[in-house]
Amino acid sequence: MGITTIICTVVGLIVGGGAAFAIQKVALKNRITTLISEAEKEAEVIKKEKMLQAKENFLQLKSEHEKAVNARNQKVSQDENRIKQKEDSIRQKQEDLQRKQKELETQKEHLNAQFQVAERKTEELEKAHKRQVEQLETISGLSAAEAKEQLVDSLKAEAKTEAMSLINEIMEEAKMTANKEAKKIVVQTIQRTATEHVAENSVSIFHIDNDEVKGRIIGREGRNIRALEAATGIEIVVDDTPEAIILSGFDPVRREIARLALHQLVTDGRIHPARIEEVVEKTRKQVEEEIIETGKRVTIDLGVHGLHPELIRYIGRMKYRSSYGQNLLQHSKETAKLCGIMAAELGLNAKSAKRAGLLHDIGKVVEEDDELPHALSGMRLAEKFKERPDICNAIGAHHEEMEMETLIAPIVQVCDAISGARPGARREIVESYIKRLKDLENIALSYNGVLKTYAIQAGRELRVIVGAEKVSDSETEVLSMNIAKRIQEEITYPGQVKITVIRETRAVNYAK
Repeated sequence: MGITTIICTVVGLIVGGGAAFAIQKVALKNRITTLISEAEKEAEVIKKEKMLQAKENFLQLKSEHEKAVNARNQKVSQDENRIKQKEDSIRQKQEDLQRKQKELETQKEHLNAQFQVAERKTEELEKAHKRQVEQLETISGLSAAEAKEQLVDSLKAEAKTEAMSLINEIMEEAKMTANKEAKKIVVQTIQRTATEHVAENSVSIFHIDNDEVKGRIIGREGRNIRALEAATGIEIVVDDTPEAIILSGFDPVRREIARLALHQLVTDGRIHPARIEEVVEKTRKQVEEEIIETGKRVTIDLGVHGLHPELIRYIGRMKYRSSYGQNLLQHSKETAKLCGIMAAELGLNAKSAKRAGLLHDIGKVVEEDDELPHALSGMRLAEKFKERPDICNAIGAHHEEMEMETLIAPIVQVCDAISGARPGARREIVESYIKRLKDLENIALSYNGVLKTYAIQAGRELRVIVGAEKVSDSETEVLSMNIAKRIQEEITYPGQVKITVIRETRAVNYAK
């Protein structure tokens, strides 16, 4: 029965009356006592269950704690064992170290004893050597320093003579093997290449049929010639030269434009400022087209493909550029052919060598003034238009203005020299030619023992006459090599210079 029922019953009893209330009161009291007893029993049962549960939890926790303690104890035991082993190892090492230290001390004592013995022997040897030197000085009448100096001089002269003899033998052997093959390759290369010889300068001559045309070219108050000079940038010289007009200018392309424009104007007969400007502009376009066409023809003839269009245009401009009187385009074509043949003879890439030979002087026609040598300017131009590094290096190094990094570079240098230094290829100013010959002779005359010098064969051979009493036979080789080395360092010259040292002894008597 619930508490609500009991309350309702109590309330009913109060309302119901006295007798019934007394009976109900007793019954209610008994009921309450019964409920209290049951509640106490349930509480006792719950209490026992909780105590059992708590006891089980306690035992479980105790078991886990014992396991953790055992694991910790086991780990501590292992650590103690490891520490003990390390201590045993350290103790063993200390014992070994002490033993080795004792051995080293023993060896040190032994070495000290040996060193003392050696010192005593050294002192004895020095004393004996000193006695022997004194005896030798007494016998020879020379001091040790004087004898040493004489010996060194004698050995130096002997070694120098032997060295020169060995150098001559090596050079002769090298000449017999390498020089023969090199000459063969170079000669075959030159013989297989045919070139044209074109000489240009800074003026062009325009021929006319009669002197009456000069007046028409000059125009009223000189307006025609002024318009022509302004349009072309070329100075037009009209003088007393019969049936000829001189076109003067440093730019060959401008001179060619002026020559062609003047030819067209004279042929057409209509010469006035407006017509001049029209013809010059038209001629300039024609020349530019001709330049590009020339560049294309050259690359096709040489089998050089894949060049940038701008590089082809620069190649065409070479047609109107000369170097020391040698046409630059012909020189570049010749160099390219020589490079291709020589590279093929040496087992290298002939196409790459041709490409580098064709472009090696491209810097001479660069329009921008970058104040660089033409080799470096050409290398920069080739790099700009994505040429390969080996080609760029060959262009930049063909005058030794930078280090050569590939085998193509020396081939381009040699072929450039072959094309430019052969007789008749280029013109040389007389003053610079004479100065070079005098410099060659002066260098040889600056050495002791040289009596006379003669530069012959256009400066390709230098004969040096020395005094027989001042220069020995062995010293002539040294003198020849020293003169050659100095000429290489101080003088710029085409090809090579042969140095011949002549030493002769003359006996002169008179019959009376």
